[in-house]
Amino acid sequence: MVVVTGQNKVSANPDDAMSSSDAEDDFQEPATPTATQAGQALPLLPQQFPEVIPLNVGGMFFTTRLSTLRRYEDTMLAAMFSGRHYIPTDAEGRYFIDRDGTYFGDILNFLRSGDLPPRERVRSVYKEAQYYSIGPLLDNLEDIQPLKGEKVRQAFLGLMPYYKDHLERIIEIAKLRAMQRKARFAKLKVCVFKEEMPITPYECPHFNSLRFERSESETKLFEHHCEVDVSFGPWEAVADVYDLLHCIVTDLSARGIAVDHQCIGVCDKHLINHYYCKRPIYEFKITWW
Repeated sequence: MVVVTGQNKVSANPDDAMSSSDAEDDFQEPATPTATQAGQALPLLPQQFPEVIPLNVGGMFFTTRLSTLRRYEDTMLAAMFSGRHYIPTDAEGRYFIDRDGTYFGDILNFLRSGDLPPRERVRSVYKEAQYYSIGPLLDNLEDIQPLKGEKVRQAFLGLMPYYKDHLERIIEIAKLRAMQRKARFAKLKVCVFKEEMPITPYECPHFNSLRFERSESETKLFEHHCEVDVSFGPWEAVADVYDLLHCIVTDLSARGIAVDHQCIGVCDKHLINHYYCKRPIYEFKITWW
């Protein structure tokens, strides 16, 4: 007869007794949880979703159909609610997305019926559509203003070598000068020129012929750098100097930098014979507060 008390076995028959090592092996705790134990600790995959989905997007509440979130296959929302991933819920049982929900309603409206946001929200909704990888919405937004115009503007700026680097240089120079002088604003000189060849009003016919028939040695005579802080150009496009100035001011303003500019003359550096550099020079005033 064998008597069992808890996990200790006492055998009346010495032949039935187990060695201590055998007993340890028989009652050893498993190193990892069993499938049943794991199921009690974590939700089983795939996760099941109801037909009507309550959402908490960064503290803003929405309700929509599961089919709406899955409308386009290659999107983050479709992947999140495919059942392959676990989505946490808040205290009220709403599925939680850790993202600012300000423009999520515009995302849902497009998924529901193809509606696009008003113009003043297009840029912000575009960023959200990028985050959720909603290709059809991105395509639609890129085809309307202001994003359609921005694509044209960026195509023009693509002709500008080191355009972004020059913007950073303007900001750094203005910041350094303002800090050194303990001033509210800083000024710097910027050259913006479309034509590489310098222009003089006295020899226009001769200039035009020289422009297309310059030897290598003559070309070097006309190469120079205007005495300015930053220089933009040249480029080949219909857009002119004023268009590039508009881009510079727009991009600086988009970064919260207050900027004014005015033309203060031309370089006027003597190059050769009667030729002087006539590239326009602009004074930029950056106000910091």
